[in-house]
Amino acid sequence: MKNIFLINDTVENKISYYHLALFLLVLPYDFFYSELVLISFGLHTFIHVKKQDFKNILTKPVVILISLYLLNLVAILYSTDKQEGIDLAIRQLGLLLFPVLFALSHLDFAKYRKQLICVFGFSCSITVLYLYFDALLTIFSFQLPLSSLFTVNFMNHNFSLPVGIHATYLSIYIAFSIIAFLWLLLNAQPVRQKWVYILAALILFAGLIQLSSRAAFIAFLIVVNGVFPLFLFKGRKRVQFFITTTIISVAVLVLIYSVDSFKTRYVSELKTDLTDKVKIIENSEPRLARWEAILELIKQSPFIGYGNGAETVLLKEKYFNKGLFISYLNEFNTHNQYLGVLLKTGIIGLLLLLFILYFGYATAVRNRDLLLLSFMIIVTVVSLSENILDLNKGIFFYGFFFSLLLMHRKDEIEENGLRDIAETGNPGNNISV
Repeated sequence: MKNIFLINDTVENKISYYHLALFLLVLPYDFFYSELVLISFGLHTFIHVKKQDFKNILTKPVVILISLYLLNLVAILYSTDKQEGIDLAIRQLGLLLFPVLFALSHLDFAKYRKQLICVFGFSCSITVLYLYFDALLTIFSFQLPLSSLFTVNFMNHNFSLPVGIHATYLSIYIAFSIIAFLWLLLNAQPVRQKWVYILAALILFAGLIQLSSRAAFIAFLIVVNGVFPLFLFKGRKRVQFFITTTIISVAVLVLIYSVDSFKTRYVSELKTDLTDKVKIIENSEPRLARWEAILELIKQSPFIGYGNGAETVLLKEKYFNKGLFISYLNEFNTHNQYLGVLLKTGIIGLLLLLFILYFGYATAVRNRDLLLLSFMIIVTVVSLSENILDLNKGIFFYGFFFSLLLMHRKDEIEENGLRDIAETGNPGNNISV
């Protein structure tokens, strides 16, 4: 564990590493802190950059990762609200900065990516513990029954409110962290290290359930029940692992279904979101009804969309005309990244986004990179219900981890370790954090 905090490298690379570690430590909290660390890391990187380093920006992964951002810049030119487009482009700078800065940095990301992911996971664990502490403190202060913890008052956005982050984005942080800890657990040798990963994973899993983000939870189940057995085991070991995770998943789902508040959030509200009958919904409006209204707009400009920044005004007018007044008053976005891209940059933008996702999936499968594949699945699934590339916390998560997992130099030790697991059914001893 000490390797997380004490690394053996040049002074320049140590400073780069601690910048990134600090960035991940503060990512679950107020955006100001992570933005400040990113600026500092950028300045440090440019201070030490060499002329020959700039050729790294023209490599295939970097060009692919920044391509969507560049298209969005072009789309400002024909937007009906250019100022909003510029504001959005500034907010999305992370999509450009992370690939470029990682390409220019001299830090060996393959060498340190496990440590950095551990830092992120432990930060999320501490965040969850703090949120439970705050919830329990509120319960005791108002002399509420302890069972109140499992009511709507302490679920979803109400649970994440003390740290000021959207419940879905904290959920994807947590889901990715659990997956990373489970992966490290299968490779950890010292018993004490295994128990640290188990404890952290249990804390995070409790937080994932409490936050009640359906999209993040579904993505997590897909990874644990599908990717883990396919990537890490063969033969009888694969079947045993799949049966074990399936039984645990079913037990968790039964538990969720048995608690009224969780049942309402995970099951009833999902059914509500997938209806287009607005009149039967009280105090809310289903996403499907909004998506149908958005598709009507997309059909009017399918190839190039309406430009970056035009979304808010267009949607408000459409919501009002369709009688979706709650969506109008709250200025809801598309709540679907794919529809959001279609609305801004049309089919051209959607095809580019799908190609970027394909490139990530192809790289993960080719390198048998479980963490990259898990990240891709989380992004793909959550993008069905959120505009992950339009909000700061989603932009930073996507930009940082896509760059870290996609652009690192090949780590033969790590890949051999994954092959050992797949071929023998036993974790290797190559990973030490």
